Amino acid sequence: MPEYEHNTIVKADLEKTFSWFENNGSFRRLMPPWEVSEEVRADDSLTDGSQRVFRFPFGPIKMTWVAEHSDYNPPNSFSDRMIKGPFRSWEHDHQFTHQNGETTVRDHVTYQAPFGALGNFADSILGGQLMRRRIERMFTARELRLIRDLQRHSEFEHLPRKRILIAGSSGLIGTQLVAFLDTGEHDVWRLVRREVREGEKEISWNPKDEIIDSSEIDGFDIVIHLGGAGIGDKRWTKKRKEIIIESRKSSTTLLSDALSQVQNKPDVFIVASAIGYYGDRGDEILTEESNPGEGFLTETTIAWESYADSAREAGIRVINIRNGIVLSAVGGALGRMLLPWKLGAGGSIGNGKQWMSWISMDDEIYAIHHLALSENTEGVYNLTAPNPSQQKSFAKSLGRVLRRPAFAPIPKISMRILFGELAGPLLFEGQHVLPDRLKKSGYKFTHENLEDALRDSLGMWN
Repeated sequence: MPEYEHNTIVKADLEKTFSWFENNGSFRRLMPPWEVSEEVRADDSLTDGSQRVFRFPFGPIKMTWVAEHSDYNPPNSFSDRMIKGPFRSWEHDHQFTHQNGETTVRDHVTYQAPFGALGNFADSILGGQLMRRRIERMFTARELRLIRDLQRHSEFEHLPRKRILIAGSSGLIGTQLVAFLDTGEHDVWRLVRREVREGEKEISWNPKDEIIDSSEIDGFDIVIHLGGAGIGDKRWTKKRKEIIIESRKSSTTLLSDALSQVQNKPDVFIVASAIGYYGDRGDEILTEESNPGEGFLTETTIAWESYADSAREAGIRVINIRNGIVLSAVGGALGRMLLPWKLGAGGSIGNGKQWMSWISMDDEIYAIHHLALSENTEGVYNLTAPNPSQQKSFAKSLGRVLRRPAFAPIPKISMRILFGELAGPLLFEGQHVLPDRLKKSGYKFTHENLEDALRDSLGMWN
């Protein structure tokens, strides 16, 4: 059977490195960032017989991967074996060794291609390289995530672990944030709008009907609210605008009011908003000190940030994070771009001069982590990379990464037909936003350069 081996060296001790893998969040963090996957079930340990189950799209169908753990020997080793999934067979051994202040994680995989003899034949035509390239990409992504996550956690290892409540935990950002915080051994709970699942760290609420049990949210150290109806998910009708406004007003106000009244208040309340606050500003350089712009998004964001006033007045440290375009291959603006680009239909929109203030997904969650655990952070922070890109340059960078042409401009009229009023603020307007206060707080970016961020997001390093 074919074999593959990958070694990752991290600047952490043996126990901390092994512990990172033992947390449920590691499963999500180790998934390639360009793969759409749904976690179905994860047992609470790596002990023999425990399982982790997830689904992922495979063409027009969804496939299930069931991994069962064995050979559990902390902090030195564990194994997992695919008992259901796309490969004919897959066995993965993890070995941990420590020397001179560094831990080496050795991944050794033996596998057989899917579809039996047909899969082996197809792979053999390419000299066995097709499957190997996919596996190499996956383990390169795993290496980067492990090194970066352990480094970010080490920056605050002198602090006690925190009890953290997150609203909007199932969204694009929330899914990765929950997983990352869990690997840091924080006690992470989700605020959900459905019945809680038995055995899960979940608290139910209903912002629409103003239902929340204050006693259940008493005693959290950090509360993070990422919720709200998607701004770019659907065309802007009068009804859709009302939903966008009301979803932010009802949820943020309810949570803020409840936190202001609990006996044991959180140290910090983080509320997501957006750089739409600044409106369409051309080439003007914008920081947190800049005045607001004009338009629906500006008005929505100004009100959105005010909904946490009751928490501020109660003495809770409130942080408003103004998110830029968060780069993710599985959703958001980048996720929607990928199909036409892969088909060779990509290019700049209009004249391409509009600014795109972006941030990588890892920097988004690392920055939230940094702001939450830093003692002197408060107020508004732009969560954007230090080097915004004009749309034409963004298109060229994406074209280089995907090895696709980027010379055909996309007419504005076609975008207006598809998106209606939303096309303006989403595609034609822009802001040159800088993370001035975030950098002054001591945060160091993982991705300052757009092309590096795109290559990591898409697994296209060469």
